[in-house]
Amino acid sequence: MTAQLIWLFILPLAIACIAWTVTHEEVFREPRDYCKDKSEHSPSLAKRKFFYLFTCEYCFSHYVTIFMLIITGYKLMFDDWRGYLISGFALIWIANIYMSLFALLRQNIKLEKIKSKVVEQMDTPAEISEIEKL
Repeated sequence: MTAQLIWLFILPLAIACIAWTVTHEEVFREPRDYCKDKSEHSPSLAKRKFFYLFTCEYCFSHYVTIFMLIITGYKLMFDDWRGYLISGFALIWIANIYMSLFALLRQNIKLEKIKSKVVEQMDTPAEISEIEKL
């Protein structure tokens, strides 16, 4: 059981990394823009939903999780199909917590960069102290 719990917190790191990279990072911007366009303008509901999967980190994390379960054989609590089902939802949940924390961290880093650029352009100490209050 200890090994299962360790894997429960390690596998979602890889799942979150893959899902975040595909749905947010610059390296996949062109395919993501194509998928976004298809998800908004395809005449078929099935095509719109299929292409949407590559633009939403939560949705995409389900498919990455299924892939990880296939290649690792990870099961949680049970040794049959129930172990796959429980581990799948648990991995998705933790991976999405990791992605939410990462998004908050990136947002704070961007805010600090903006603040420092604004402070560099300020002239008076009063203006600087107003920005630092934010």
